[in-house]
Amino acid sequence: MKERNLVKRKQEKAANFQKDNWSFFQAILQGATIVAPFFIQKTVQYPMKKFIILFTFHLSLFTLLTASTLNLSMSSNPSRLNPILSNDSASSEISQWLFNGLFKYDVHGKITTELASSYEFKTKTHLIVHLRKDVLWHDKTPFTAHDVVFTYDTIKNPHIYTSIASNYTNVKSVTALDDYTLEIIYTQPYFKALEIWLVGILPKHILHQEKDLMKSDFNKNPIGTGSYKLKTFKPSSDIELIANEDYFEGKPKINTILYKFLPDPTTSFLMLKQNLLDLGGLTPLQLDRQIDEKFKEDYKIIEQPSFAYTYLGFNLRNDKFKDRRVREALNLAINRQELVDILFFGHAKVCTGPFLPGSFAFNENVDAPKPNLEQAKALLLEAGYNDTHPLVFEVVTNTGNDTRINAAEILQYQLAKIGVQMKIRVMEWQAFLNTVVHPRNFEAVILGWSLALMPDAYPIWHSNSDKKGAFNFVGYHNKEVDALIEKASVTIDSNELQTLYQEIFAKITHDIPYLFLYIPNSITVVNSQIKNIQPAIIRITHNQKDWIKE
Repeated sequence: MKERNLVKRKQEKAANFQKDNWSFFQAILQGATIVAPFFIQKTVQYPMKKFIILFTFHLSLFTLLTASTLNLSMSSNPSRLNPILSNDSASSEISQWLFNGLFKYDVHGKITTELASSYEFKTKTHLIVHLRKDVLWHDKTPFTAHDVVFTYDTIKNPHIYTSIASNYTNVKSVTALDDYTLEIIYTQPYFKALEIWLVGILPKHILHQEKDLMKSDFNKNPIGTGSYKLKTFKPSSDIELIANEDYFEGKPKINTILYKFLPDPTTSFLMLKQNLLDLGGLTPLQLDRQIDEKFKEDYKIIEQPSFAYTYLGFNLRNDKFKDRRVREALNLAINRQELVDILFFGHAKVCTGPFLPGSFAFNENVDAPKPNLEQAKALLLEAGYNDTHPLVFEVVTNTGNDTRINAAEILQYQLAKIGVQMKIRVMEWQAFLNTVVHPRNFEAVILGWSLALMPDAYPIWHSNSDKKGAFNFVGYHNKEVDALIEKASVTIDSNELQTLYQEIFAKITHDIPYLFLYIPNSITVVNSQIKNIQPAIIRITHNQKDWIKE
């Protein structure tokens, strides 16, 4: 009896110990405000040595669990988690974890294989693509060439409203020669023949009987081939992704990605300062004035040029700006470095031309002109402008972008030094587009362009794009540039394409249709506990599967 009672007491004690430990562990998970009372309680219930061991064990376990989660934020709701329908930035960001394309950009911004294993051009219009044989969809169904054909057919379906359909105009046919071989025929040589296949591929076995993809449940519960799978997704709520254990490049080392829904950017900044996010962006003001040394210890700061530039564009139909001497005078009168220093505390680059620095199209031999006020005045005098007949013009920009408005005011001050009177008008965005930009009703505008690693000069710089609804709204015409653009559009030789685009870059900057102003920096911060970060011209998360959070 005595032995049975002793066994019973030991069992009860073990059960209570287990129960207490679980409660204690839950308290740790719930936060320090709950841990504190438990700390006091345990120092009474257990000897200090035993408690320290227990506390250390739980804390280590908690650290291990949280270390396997990458905490991010998003400010808007994704609309459709479908790579061919992801038009908004939130949808695109989530989709990039879930889906893969046949190709991707490498760390140098050059095309390399992803779902494809190799490819070859039989002729300039005949492409053969061999696919990897080790790729599984998230439901463990094998990925095949039939999925690629299905994706192409879906993009070309007139009932599917996708912004990328125009990229496939030059595609004549896509055929599965077998389960792992594709034949793609183009109507003519196409310089984006590979780039259009960066799009995420859709699963045929899930969607082939879908009657209306635009309204499909798939867009909220997607199945892809990507490094992460969707676990939870509710509108205006957090989104959780879990690592794909069958990922063909190896399971990511961080088990979970948790996107916290934070519509207010101020909240994201505060959460960064409290170490509650692992990755985020800073403004130049925040970087220079609103973080302390502890923040710089907690986060790695990665600063790179963004994929966008701001410019002052001239209406080249206007008599004032038909004269290149006038445009050159203004080009020599402005101090771009001063703009960068005042607007961005130096966290930007001077823009020298129309294509992205670091891309194949960028011409590093073209520099921004150094300010030369005397030469600028001389050019204006040649063009018929002087103190009694000064150059007067109006620049229009939009509300909602204080940086552009401030830039206009700085330019106004700089141009006044050569006797130019630049007036400023600021308008609401839609009114600006509808009454100024689209009808070409302006003398000059301040706007910006987002850039891609694979630029297409035709929509902005070709003479044929000077028409209603097109992007060449400044009215730029140069027959030599037109010919270079047309020649580049039908080449598949990367070296030739680079040569042509760098020549286009040089000719456009020589003509001065824009005053190319600045390229803001993208300022990203990453938790210092994350290892294997490799900054590159492509997004910082390009090698996220290899990240380790300690």
